[in-house]
Amino acid sequence: MYITCLDLEGVLVPEIWIAFAEASGIPALKKTTRDEPDYDKLMKYRIAILKEHGLGLKEIQDVIATIDPMPGAKEFLDALREMGQVIIISDTFKEFAAPLMKKLGWPTIFCNSLVVNEKGEVVDFRMRVEQSKLTTVKALQSIGYDTIASGDSFNDLAMIKASKAGFLFRSTDRIKADNPDLPAFETYDELLAAIKDAMRE
Repeated sequence: MYITCLDLEGVLVPEIWIAFAEASGIPALKKTTRDEPDYDKLMKYRIAILKEHGLGLKEIQDVIATIDPMPGAKEFLDALREMGQVIIISDTFKEFAAPLMKKLGWPTIFCNSLVVNEKGEVVDFRMRVEQSKLTTVKALQSIGYDTIASGDSFNDLAMIKASKAGFLFRSTDRIKADNPDLPAFETYDELLAAIKDAMRE
């Protein structure tokens, strides 16, 4: 029994924080998990910038409403779901994800949550579990699934390496160079073929 675990941002949809950085004119918010391996540090950095500029959840959600999945992402996901079970495991937040899940045909997503005060300011965040991607993959394995995983960032590496098959997708040159043992793909057709092959093994 196989279950495929996918990252969300950078794999199926554009990076939310990069889109918001461009819309708000704040280049500092372009930093993502491709740049900063420590997610706790990254989120505290983002929350401090939001506070400094007086921006809250509504402003971010307004930008998310304009984001569409990457070209071919929904078709890839549909084809993958015909082959077996798929879970999106993301370090994004439920307050961000819903409009994107609607555009992707409501796949299952495991993600985190934000702490927002009465003024609509983002004041903190709550991780679902520690090391959420790796923990989730190990939990799925503990109930009888072989996992196949794919992602593009530092925070995807643990779940990719812990899975029976794992692939980088549209990752950075640095991550690919640091992980030469991981197959790396640039197109959905390549990734779909690799997952299909892994399921046959």
